[in-house]
Amino acid sequence: MQPAARQQIFFPGALWRRPVFFTLAILSTLGGTLLMLDILRANSLTVLEVVILLLFVVTFGWIVVSFWSALAGFLLQWLRRDPLTLAPQAPVPATPIHTRTALVMPVYNEDTRRVIAGFEATLRDLEGAGEARHFDFFLLSDSTDEQVAGAERAAWQALCKRLPESLRERVFYRRRTRNVGRKVGNLKDFCERWGSQYEHMIVLDADSVMRADCLLDLVRLMQANPRCGLIQTVPIPVRSTTFFGRFVQFAAALYSPMLATGMSFWQMDAANYWGHNAIIRTRAFVEHCGLPSLPGKPPLGGDILSHDFVEAAMLRRAGWQVLLRADLGGSYEEVPSNMLDYAKRDRRWVQGNIQHLGLLNAAGLHPVSRLHFLFGAVAYIASLLWLLMLVLSTVDAVFRALQSEIYFANAYQLFPDWPIVRIGLIISLVVITVALLLLPKVLGVLIALRDRRRAFGGAWRILCGALVEMLFAILIAPLMMVFHAWFVISILLGRNVSWDTQVREGRPVPWGEALRRTLAGTLVALVWGAFTWWVAPVFFWWLTPILAGLVLAAPIVRYSSSLTLGRVMRRLGVFVTPDEASAEPVLQAVAARLADDPALPQHAPLPALPPEQPVRMPIQTL
Repeated sequence: MQPAARQQIFFPGALWRRPVFFTLAILSTLGGTLLMLDILRANSLTVLEVVILLLFVVTFGWIVVSFWSALAGFLLQWLRRDPLTLAPQAPVPATPIHTRTALVMPVYNEDTRRVIAGFEATLRDLEGAGEARHFDFFLLSDSTDEQVAGAERAAWQALCKRLPESLRERVFYRRRTRNVGRKVGNLKDFCERWGSQYEHMIVLDADSVMRADCLLDLVRLMQANPRCGLIQTVPIPVRSTTFFGRFVQFAAALYSPMLATGMSFWQMDAANYWGHNAIIRTRAFVEHCGLPSLPGKPPLGGDILSHDFVEAAMLRRAGWQVLLRADLGGSYEEVPSNMLDYAKRDRRWVQGNIQHLGLLNAAGLHPVSRLHFLFGAVAYIASLLWLLMLVLSTVDAVFRALQSEIYFANAYQLFPDWPIVRIGLIISLVVITVALLLLPKVLGVLIALRDRRRAFGGAWRILCGALVEMLFAILIAPLMMVFHAWFVISILLGRNVSWDTQVREGRPVPWGEALRRTLAGTLVALVWGAFTWWVAPVFFWWLTPILAGLVLAAPIVRYSSSLTLGRVMRRLGVFVTPDEASAEPVLQAVAARLADDPALPQHAPLPALPPEQPVRMPIQTL
């Protein structure tokens, strides 16, 4: 036990990290706000412009916080320092494992072949590392579709026949007949029946794959830190084949480690939980994470949808550390392959995160946990605020244009009111905003060029991929803004969301679907642009980046979902990720299992489950 004790995580500078970080963010926001105020008050400040200024404060502040977090991550990675301990980066020592851990994968009407392929690849990698004896594996099905459930049983039986005896006795399949409480209820059922037999559980999503070394490092860190209740890894998207999917996974692989390093620096022991690819101390979870229903009706009341944020907050409230480890590689997931499916997934997260606003005043929460709730909601609400600010700015520009030739507003006015346009200040503010948005990407590229050039297949591939990623991100930003703004409005209007299965495999979007989902935004953009060009042509040119993305929305959605374009980018070396530049064995195992499609048993019996040791998971108050 003595070697493990030396791994305990401490947080030097804990008293100054957050104050310095948020002081920089507040001062930067204040500077941008004063610049915007100088621009707006040049011709007297109207009520409309005061509203624009308030919207600007929120949206600019959100950009500033993200920028300073990215800069902190860049500095720490450039200096090769651990964001938690500030010590030189070092691997987790390979101390002996003396605890039991359950790998649990909740599924709900998922693609059975993909679920089993990922599940098998993960557990076989653990077997190859010689450490599988410390783990049990649970596939926790909540599938309501009888055909899917039958396929799960058959695939499970086939899996058990393929596995060696040493693994076969450690894998279990459980299906609930009633989908009570969604994923929260699924995990609660596991915890109350078998959770007391395990010190830890590692939660996987249906599309998760994790390397053995990542799983073992998580367990060792938990063993060495008895005050730690949860450690979240940074899941990197993989296996995408469409242009859009490859764009997302390249951006995540390039920028996420740096961004997560910055967040870990100021969050310290009050990090967040993203619902999967994380290890949790089972006893702490059972005692403190029984979720209540929110008062009122959906969409703002009822079941807590984004439960992971709340579970992290409840663990931290109870005194347990919640950590984000950005340095642990080998944690993978999959993402929707086109913009429409991606937006559909976001629709659920929007509702869940807006629910969190009602929990900001919950008793006993750590201040950083409250910030997670606030930032999670603002991440989506900011899109509506940006859209409102653009619309109101258009109204203001049109009003100014119509009034531009009225120099004597009063009957007895001696001197004319000459309109003042502070072009220099406007350009400065635009440049600052663009820099805050794009500099984190540049910093991520610099880190990759120095430390991960070979991992991405060379400097040229990094630079080409980053340039295309940046241009495409700018092009799709207006459409994603409109999607998110509409989601927020629909939730505020009381429209609930269904929690259906995600579509992760490559799916080209038909023209009809692309047009149907984007036509309204395109028509509004055409009218918006034509009217602005007619009345205020100077302001029209400022709007062109926004209008172009909306007018071209259907072609963007259609062609970015193309499998062919995705393959072309791969051949050209654009969007190459580390798992492609150097083959990742655990992901190769997933691909090999999916390529092999053996006949499954027609009538598979329900597998046996391990003996239960029931405990109660009490409902907490919020």
